[in-house]
Amino acid sequence: MKTSATLLTLVTVAAGAFAARAQENPIPLWAGRAPGAQGSGEGHTPDITPYFPAKDQATGAAVVVCPGGGYGHLALDHEGDQIGRWLSGEGIAAFILRYRHAPDYRHPIPLTDAQRALRTVRARATEWGVDPQRIGILGFSAGGHLTASAGTHFAAGDPTAADPIERVSSRPDVLVLLYPVITMTDPYTHAGSRRNLLGDTPDPGLVKEMSAELKVSPETPPTFIVQTNEDKAVPAENCVMFYLALRKAKVPAEIHIYEKGSHGFGLAPDDPVLSTWPRHCIDWLRGRGFLK
Repeated sequence: MKTSATLLTLVTVAAGAFAARAQENPIPLWAGRAPGAQGSGEGHTPDITPYFPAKDQATGAAVVVCPGGGYGHLALDHEGDQIGRWLSGEGIAAFILRYRHAPDYRHPIPLTDAQRALRTVRARATEWGVDPQRIGILGFSAGGHLTASAGTHFAAGDPTAADPIERVSSRPDVLVLLYPVITMTDPYTHAGSRRNLLGDTPDPGLVKEMSAELKVSPETPPTFIVQTNEDKAVPAENCVMFYLALRKAKVPAEIHIYEKGSHGFGLAPDDPVLSTWPRHCIDWLRGRGFLK
């Protein structure tokens, strides 16, 4: 028999499935060829798929979702579609990001795509019923690294840009990190993600530049982190280093390290303990005033 915590998560996901109205056609991030594109079509055209909440449930908040996959593929089901349905069921407009990755693309292309996604949602906030000052980003595993990178590498918009999307800021208002890759340095990096993002023999300076724990500043957005002690793919030291860097910079943060659970659990609907993280996350977002 499933516990009440598990049933709560399943009900939440189910509610999102009915409340969400996913865009049938994903929205390309650029009207034409994306910067640095090496081809066209799937894998070369980054896009976002929106999951809007029912109008009577909408809070005005939005979250860009970055699925994991080691920067070599995208886990678009349990770290994409399921997350979009959960968030939209909570009144949050979710935008699932299909960013470019290895073998065709390395740094800075994934980050460029994430920054563009945040700018796109902010630039079209009125159209989509979103508050431009309540746009977060959430990511799993390597998508967590992309999320942390977006929170430590951002820029104000260029008011003189011909493209209206480039006129707005790429800074997210909150970060949500699930079993994230954070560091590119040994011994705690995820070697596959580093190789796919930075290459076989990356420059030491680039390794440091893309180690998110080294780039935290007081301007880094408030952050919610979830990890497990048992994760053997991405050691918990990753999220701990990021949390301590946030603490040092006096950035508001909350971290949950569960004792049990392997890597890649998503919403963890079959685990009565891990399945509590979505509710903790929503409570944190509400406590920060992100949900209204």
